[in-house]
Amino acid sequence: MISLIILAQKDLGKGLLNAVEHVLGSQPSALDIQPIDYHQSQEALEQALATRIQKINQGDGVLILADIYGSSHTNAACRLLVPGRIELVSGVNLPMLVRVLNYRNLGMDELLRKAQSGGTEGIVRATPQVRAEGKR
Repeated sequence: MISLIILAQKDLGKGLLNAVEHVLGSQPSALDIQPIDYHQSQEALEQALATRIQKINQGDGVLILADIYGSSHTNAACRLLVPGRIELVSGVNLPMLVRVLNYRNLGMDELLRKAQSGGTEGIVRATPQVRAEGKR
């Protein structure tokens, strides 16, 4: 099973973790958050993330779900990536997280596709037709 780390601002990561616990009824195993401390150096954050990756990895790899690409913390995470073993997808949202949790027994490549599709397909504009269908 691929392990997951949410790399995000403290409140966002904790909020996603709380939401997924509510949706699924309990906290899934091999899921953790790496909260961002903006007073911490990029090197210290990289080391903390490396330690968390090593601790949570059960042998099938680690997928990091980050809040925003190009930030200092995702730049630090990118230095730790190992293709197929330690990967990163940014733009984490609840639909992405739930989809990843449901498919993390797949291989890393397929899980990466599920993460991206869960993130984008979870964004829905409610049109009048969708709202009417939701009332049924």
